[in-house]
Amino acid sequence: MCGWEFVMSLIERCARRSLIRPSLFAIALAVSVGGCAANRGDVTGSISASPSSKMADSEWRKRVEAYGEKYKARPNDPEIAVGYAQALRATGQHAQAVAVLQQASIRNPQNSTVLGAYGRALADNGQFSQALDVLAKAHTPDRPDWRILNAQGTVFDQMGNHADARRYYETALKAAPNEPAILSNLGLSYALSKDLPRAETTLKRAAQLPGAEQKVRQNLALVLGLQGKFDEAERIASGDLPPDEARANVAQLREMMSQQNPWKTLGQQKPSAKS
Repeated sequence: MCGWEFVMSLIERCARRSLIRPSLFAIALAVSVGGCAANRGDVTGSISASPSSKMADSEWRKRVEAYGEKYKARPNDPEIAVGYAQALRATGQHAQAVAVLQQASIRNPQNSTVLGAYGRALADNGQFSQALDVLAKAHTPDRPDWRILNAQGTVFDQMGNHADARRYYETALKAAPNEPAILSNLGLSYALSKDLPRAETTLKRAAQLPGAEQKVRQNLALVLGLQGKFDEAERIASGDLPPDEARANVAQLREMMSQQNPWKTLGQQKPSAKS
């Protein structure tokens, strides 16, 4: 595999899991469709779209048990259904989350929080067309929700339709200017379209904003590394990790890239007409 084929596979692999440790390069390309209405938003950079949280897996599993009991007792409560589904998604139980939210949406057809969570869960499960249909019902043109627009963008990115994805991100930014979660998704959308310089510019802007989460800086470090800017990538990564861990992660990225065809000119390549 060479050139941009490797770039795309690397970004997509990173979006599904971290390169080395869970704390670095776990891009959230919702490209994270992840998260419920309580979260800041969906972050591309996690194509796998698991809910954004610093909680350990063991804590999420405890939540699955706790919410599972609540759900059995009160299956018609939309808040419980959304919380239960979020915990299921965080532990990789995507089909179960879809089933819970499908029932919740039937019982609460006008609840935008339920519909938003249901759409995200469908995207997690690879049901992209259905996800778009549900997300479209989660808000209205006269009352747009930037979180839903952001989620819709991540679904289009996962489908490979990056131009449409960016239109949704731009619309979301009109409703929530300078929201780092949206800008992070937009930056990684550019990366998926093979425009690393624009991806870098957008992610740097996102990382400098108040409220930018660690995922945003992870995404920036990855894009910098993909352009061969390893020292800068390590500096960004060191802001959230101990220096030795940051060096180890960047060293592995450097090694992976050195095994491919010429990477020195990678950042100068232009996207094809089809991008």
